[in-house]
Amino acid sequence: MPIGLSVILWWIFSQGIVRDLPIGVVDLSHSTQSRQVIRHIDATSTLKVLKVYPSQAMAKADLIESHIYAYTVIPRHFDRDIQRGQSPQVTTFYNSQYILTGRLISSAMTRVMQTLSAHIDAGQRLAKGNKTVSQVMGQAVPVGTQLTPLFNLNMNYAQFLVSGIIPALWQISIVTSTILILSTYQQRFGLNTWLGTSPYRNMLVTLWPFCVWFAIQGIAFLWWFYVILDWPQQGQLWVVIFAQWITLVACMIMGILFYFITLDPARALSFAAAYTAPSFAFMGITFPASNMDTLAQFWRNLLPITHYMSVQINQVNYDLEPLRSLQPMLWMMIYIVPLLIAAGLIYKRVNLARSLTNNLGGQNNAPTTE
Repeated sequence: MPIGLSVILWWIFSQGIVRDLPIGVVDLSHSTQSRQVIRHIDATSTLKVLKVYPSQAMAKADLIESHIYAYTVIPRHFDRDIQRGQSPQVTTFYNSQYILTGRLISSAMTRVMQTLSAHIDAGQRLAKGNKTVSQVMGQAVPVGTQLTPLFNLNMNYAQFLVSGIIPALWQISIVTSTILILSTYQQRFGLNTWLGTSPYRNMLVTLWPFCVWFAIQGIAFLWWFYVILDWPQQGQLWVVIFAQWITLVACMIMGILFYFITLDPARALSFAAAYTAPSFAFMGITFPASNMDTLAQFWRNLLPITHYMSVQINQVNYDLEPLRSLQPMLWMMIYIVPLLIAAGLIYKRVNLARSLTNNLGGQNNAPTTE
C-alpha cells in the first residue's frame, strides 16, 4: 500500500510545473486597456482566463465553488485614469487556504501588473518624442530584477512537494504497520506463547524482517527520486540512508508503545493517526518552522520524520559534511524514553498473560470432590 500511494502522489504532481490555473476577470471598464490587461493575464504560463464575468458577485460564487482559483476586478474608468496619469486599482481575490496556489497566483499577477505598467509608462514617454525605445525602457524600469531559486532551478512542483510527502507517508506506514504486525502475532499465538520467557529477544526477532523491509522502502524512494527521476542532489546518499535507519527504529518504538498501552489495535491506530497526522505540515517544507508557535514546535520535535528531513535537505541541497548534516538526529535520543516505557509495558503484559495462563491451568488440573 505505501508503494501504491507513493506512485499515486507522484502522478498527481508529475506535471512538475503548475500551468494554466483557471481564473476569472470582472471587466467593469470594457475598454481597450482592460482588454489588454486580460490578454496579458492569459499570456502567462501560470494563469488562464477561464471566463470574463459581468459582475463581481458571479465571480465570487464561482470562486467559492472552486470553479476558479481567483478573479481579478478591473475598475470602471480604467482607461480614463491611465490617460490622466492616475493609478487605477486592479484587485485580485484568491483563496489563501490553497497556500501554494495562492502564492503562484499572487506572483504571476504581480509580474503581469509590473510588465503592463512598464509598457504603459514607456508608451507615454515615447509619445512625448525625442527619446529612443532603450532610453524609455531604462526610465520605465530603471532597476531590473532576476530571481533564481538556488535548489530548484526549474521551480519543479513535484521536486518541492513529493520529496517531503513520500517520507511523511513512509513514517505513517511504519508506525501503523508495526501496530498491525504486533496485533496479528498476538491474535495468532497469544502473548505468552509468542513472547515467552524472553520477550525482548522475541520481539526483536519478530520485528527485524519488517525493519529490513521498511529500510528497503526508504532506499527505494531515494533511488526513485535521485536516480530514476534524476532530481538534482549534491551530497552523499549513504548519510541519508543512515538517518533513515534511525528514523524507522524510532517510528517502530512509537508503534510498539501505542499497541502495548491498550493491546487494542483500533485504539492504537487512533493514537498513531493523531500522532503522525501533522507529519508533512510540521516538516517546515511548505511553512517555515521558525514561524510555528510553541505547541507546533513541540509536536514537530516529537516526530521522527522532521529530523530526518533536515538531514535529507542538508545532504541533497547543501552537501554538508556528514557529521554536521547528522546533527538533527541527536533529537532522536528522546525516543529512549518511549522505549523504556514500552519495555515496561511489554514486561507487565507478558507477566499478566503468564499468570492468567498458570491460573487457568491450575484450575483445570485441580481435583474435584463431591
